[in-house]
Amino acid sequence: MYRNKNISAPVIKRLPRYYRFLGELQANGVKRISSRELSDKMGFTASQIRQDLNCFGGFGQQGYGYPVENLYNEIGNILGINNTYNAILIGAGNLGKAVAMHMSFEKRGFRLIGIFDNDPAKIGTGIRDIRISDLDDLEEFCTNNKTDAAVFCVPKGAVQRIADRLYKLGIKNFWNFSHYDLSVHYDDIIVENVHLNDSLMILCYKISEANSILDDTTA
Repeated sequence: MYRNKNISAPVIKRLPRYYRFLGELQANGVKRISSRELSDKMGFTASQIRQDLNCFGGFGQQGYGYPVENLYNEIGNILGINNTYNAILIGAGNLGKAVAMHMSFEKRGFRLIGIFDNDPAKIGTGIRDIRISDLDDLEEFCTNNKTDAAVFCVPKGAVQRIADRLYKLGIKNFWNFSHYDLSVHYDDIIVENVHLNDSLMILCYKISEANSILDDTTA
């Protein structure tokens, strides 16, 4: 599998979108597509698409385009989706339950193997056929089960002490919904922060900008 450690963050962030879109094309029976056709459908320039894909080697031929199935599989390999890393989820409240129920972990390179909470009313119940365990049992579980990553769906104030426990267990990969900046305390972790409020505010900004432009043109 082609690996280049110097790939920029913006290129990496575009890969899941390529993967998702190519999967839709494949499901619709499309066998081949050009960078121009991808550009028209995805909103990127054809030049940007070619530059992005060239970071990982040559996938297409000039005048011939990209074979959809092959490119879909190659991007999946680049993303590591076939590795199946074991993940645990911390926090079985509304957000944690939604993440556990509706995120397709198995199709995105992970297998959810454990869910933890400190609420006695939740402990012993299940989500997705996974029993919710007591947070006090975290060390025992991770010692007995290979755990590659943790998902934080807990309040911001609880993250530091839980992260400390996981870090001591050698778990340094986090999908973080907590709005707590884990990288401040650990400089050797891999963390992907999810800020839903930020995304909503960006939508608000874009609507405000569009309305502002509309107001200017009608003034």
